[in-house]
Amino acid sequence: MSLPNGNTTLKPKLLEVRNVYRTYHHEDTNIVVLEDVSFDVFENEFVCLVGPSGCGKSTLLRMIVGLDRPTKGQILYRGQPVEGVNAKTALVFQNFALVPWLTVWQNVELGLEARGIDKKERERRVKYWLEKVGLDGHENAYPRELSGGMKQRVGFARALALEPELLCMDEPFSSLDPLTSQNLREELLRLWGNKELPILAILMVTHSIEEAVFMSDRIVAMSTHPGKIIGEIDVTLPRPRNQRDEEFQKIVDKVYAIIV
Repeated sequence: MSLPNGNTTLKPKLLEVRNVYRTYHHEDTNIVVLEDVSFDVFENEFVCLVGPSGCGKSTLLRMIVGLDRPTKGQILYRGQPVEGVNAKTALVFQNFALVPWLTVWQNVELGLEARGIDKKERERRVKYWLEKVGLDGHENAYPRELSGGMKQRVGFARALALEPELLCMDEPFSSLDPLTSQNLREELLRLWGNKELPILAILMVTHSIEEAVFMSDRIVAMSTHPGKIIGEIDVTLPRPRNQRDEEFQKIVDKVYAIIV
């Protein structure tokens, strides 16, 4: 498996997904959602999982962070099996998943409390990450008072405050209008490129091939019914990337050809 620089030996391996199956039992029938899925994520990589709706991308992400378990196969983090919630990861949800009766500050602080972080450190992290994502001044607002873009900024702050090594994102821009989603993509890439994030790698699920080419270093393509890995493509284009560029479109077409 190649990396963006063509060398697999220089980057430590964070995540290993090994021959993973996920089957659900429904009305005397076994429904296979994922079948024999294998891939790796290395440090300093931005990897996108792409594929049609229903191919099991979100299910796979939930297993990686420890919210679900494979029916068969294994998920390893730094060489150790993932059993239970993986404290080295954090997840940004598609639908924001904010607690409506908590303020912005309280929503971001919630995960830190659950992990037993002391009050002084919680305050430091919440203040720092709300400022980083552009929400300083909105600490006491409630989710109902926020736009979709602001809600997702809260989601980013909540995940980043946990200071994970691996940031997982489940279609984080799909619920937003095009202008807001593009602004958030560019802000995330700026933080990632400037090494302002505490994370070592990003794994993002998306059904948008253009978004995957715009953001990632490597694309892992999946088919559906059941979900399988059908190809991987390195994206070596320099950043910032121009979606109208001919080389950009060539990679988009290549991924489309693999999936279709």
